[in-house]
Amino acid sequence: ETLQRIVNTLVSKNNEIHNFIDMLNHTISNVQVNSSNAISELDEEFDGLYSVLHEMKGNMANTIQQEEARKIQALQDQVSQCSRALESSEELLELAMQSLDIKNPVELLEVANIEWVVTVASAFRLSLKPKVSDRMTHMMVDFALEKRMLQAVKFLPVPKAPDIDVAACLVADNCITISWRMPEEDSKIDHFVLEYRKTNFDGLPRLKDEQRWELVDCIKATQYTLSGLRFDTKYMNFRVQACNKAVAGEYSDPVTLETKAFVFSLDSTSSHLNLKVEDAYVEWDPTGGKGQEKIKGKENKNRSNTASPKRSTNSPRASARGGRDRFAGESYTVLGDTAVESGQHYWEVGAQKDCKSYSVGVTYRNPGKFDQLGKTNSSWCIHINNWLQTTFSAKHNNKAKTLDVPVPDRIGVYCDFDGGQLSFYNANSKALLHTFRTKFTQPLLPGFMIWCGGLTVSTGLQVPSAVKTLQKSENGSGGSTSSLNNVA
Repeated sequence: ETLQRIVNTLVSKNNEIHNFIDMLNHTISNVQVNSSNAISELDEEFDGLYSVLHEMKGNMANTIQQEEARKIQALQDQVSQCSRALESSEELLELAMQSLDIKNPVELLEVANIEWVVTVASAFRLSLKPKVSDRMTHMMVDFALEKRMLQAVKFLPVPKAPDIDVAACLVADNCITISWRMPEEDSKIDHFVLEYRKTNFDGLPRLKDEQRWELVDCIKATQYTLSGLRFDTKYMNFRVQACNKAVAGEYSDPVTLETKAFVFSLDSTSSHLNLKVEDAYVEWDPTGGKGQEKIKGKENKNRSNTASPKRSTNSPRASARGGRDRFAGESYTVLGDTAVESGQHYWEVGAQKDCKSYSVGVTYRNPGKFDQLGKTNSSWCIHINNWLQTTFSAKHNNKAKTLDVPVPDRIGVYCDFDGGQLSFYNANSKALLHTFRTKFTQPLLPGFMIWCGGLTVSTGLQVPSAVKTLQKSENGSGGSTSSLNNVA
């Protein structure tokens, strides 16, 4: 047995070494390929630089040639002007020389005005200074600085790891804003990469039992907002890396932000037989009772003998729900599978347009199988009735208060267990619909009643900022207590 263990150990080690050699050979191959690619990219960069320099040289040489043509044209024009003046001056000189030989006074008087002609001759009005200089020093360039810059060109350095500014990070309204900064200025950074994943552990990320990282690429700014999140875990890990055009740097030290929110599913074992339940959706099924009544006894028998792997009796949700029978009669109700026992929580409910009647609220554990939401002293709800005419009311202890506001498409439910407050909101505008105030003496379960149509429940939501603001305002002004409240 000892020799067999040694053999197994050696075989395992040999396999590891073989795999490592294969990995090394693969790495060597990759080094050769990547080196060739790097040289090709270097050639492309230098070719591009040569192209830019060649284009600049052509443009500047063209400018010099244009300056040369301008100066030559100016000097040639001046040469032509001087030539014409010289020709005219030579004619006058010849005339003056001929006049010296005249002896006859009469003939001499005929050329007496030659002095005036000479005075106004163009040769005496001509500037004998070149209009342009022959120097071209103003077209010279000095590439000393550029040469030093080119000589300083090096391979792109690996960016340093960013620092996540935890104080500037914000978790609100099911959005998370992550802010970071570089330890020092780096003009070569092209973009950032943000990675995040959900976790139930505080502090540094664990190596085992963790979800995979989700990636957000090509972030140009030093902050990013993740929106529309479902906070179905207590925390989220974040890390950031900086990238230039060639390489990505090291990841920042990961940070963990708290994202705790109230998460529950609909408890199908509590639902009326005429309701069809799927996790967070419930709809009216008029044939459900008839189709399931025949196998109800069998289901109950199997349920008592065999525990569902998804709903084990040891799970927190199962213990929160407790043992109970399905709703029956006209109590077309289904409960949530997680109880509210403390703290502030929020969830939303959306109704289909064809819903004839539905209620949204909370109830103590283990209501009677024929109990309806709002008709007992242990349940609170708002009720919408679209049958014949629309009515909108708040119900508790079999008393109803009409709500004179439009029925919203989505309803937000805010429960402050410790503060004894249950409020309903227009989930879109966050306008307050109604508030119950009481002292809750038992854990609360979300409750939903539906007749014709369907309801969609959204959980994993934080208490919205607008709701928090309204709560502070209402509490500060001593908001009124509903006459329907049951104050224990």
